[in-house]
Amino acid sequence: MRLLLVEDDNHVAAALSAVLTRHGFQVVHARSGEEALRALLPAATEPFGVVLLDLGLPDQDGYEVCGRIRKLTSTPVIMVTARADVRSRIHGLNLGADDYVVKPYDTGELLARIHAVSRRTLPGDGTAPAETELRLGPVHIELPTRRVSVGGAVVQLTRKEFDLLALLAQRPGVVFRREQIISEVWRTSWEGTGRTLEVHVASLRSKLQMPALIETVRGVGYRLVAPAS
Repeated sequence: MRLLLVEDDNHVAAALSAVLTRHGFQVVHARSGEEALRALLPAATEPFGVVLLDLGLPDQDGYEVCGRIRKLTSTPVIMVTARADVRSRIHGLNLGADDYVVKPYDTGELLARIHAVSRRTLPGDGTAPAETELRLGPVHIELPTRRVSVGGAVVQLTRKEFDLLALLAQRPGVVFRREQIISEVWRTSWEGTGRTLEVHVASLRSKLQMPALIETVRGVGYRLVAPAS
C-alpha cells in the first residue's frame, strides 16, 4: 500500500517511514500542506491507500489541509498530532478525518489504526466498495461470510487462518513481508508471533490440500501462487 506521510519534521518522518517500510508500506513523504496536496492530485501513479497528516505544518494549518484533501479524494486520513484536547479531535473528525492519533503514540496502535481505516475501501481506490469474494482457481473465498471452499467443498478454517488466507489472496503473486502479515492479521509488532505465523501457514496448506498455494520467500515472507482454474 502506498502511504502519504505529511510531516514537516524530517527526523520524525525518517523514523516513522522506517517502521512503516518494514511493515510493507511504500511511504511518500510530504513536508508541507501544498506538497501533500500536489501528491494527491490525480496522476498515472498508483493512488494512496492512507494519508497520515500532522497538524503542525509550516505553510498552513493541518485542519485546512484536511478539508482541502476531502475536496480532492476520499482516501482515508489519519490525523497525527500532539493536540490531545477533545475539541481538537472533534474538529478534525468533523472536517473529514477518519481517525485521530495523539502523540506520543504506540507504533503498534498506529499500524492497527492504519489497517483499520484502509480496510474500509479497496487499497488505493478511496471510493469503491470492498470486494465480497475472491476466486483463485478452485479456491473460493467469501469475505462477508468468512466461508472458504475448494472445488465446491467447504473447508473449515480458524479465524486467523481465514484472515491470513484472505490477506494473501487479495494480491496473488505479491510478496507480503512477515512483519506486514503479523501486523495485519495479529495486530501486533511482536517478533515472537513469527512462529505462530509459520504454524498457520502450514495448517492452511494442509487443510486446503494445496501445499504449493502459499509459497515461502526465504528471508522475506510469503506469497500466494494462484492455481490454474
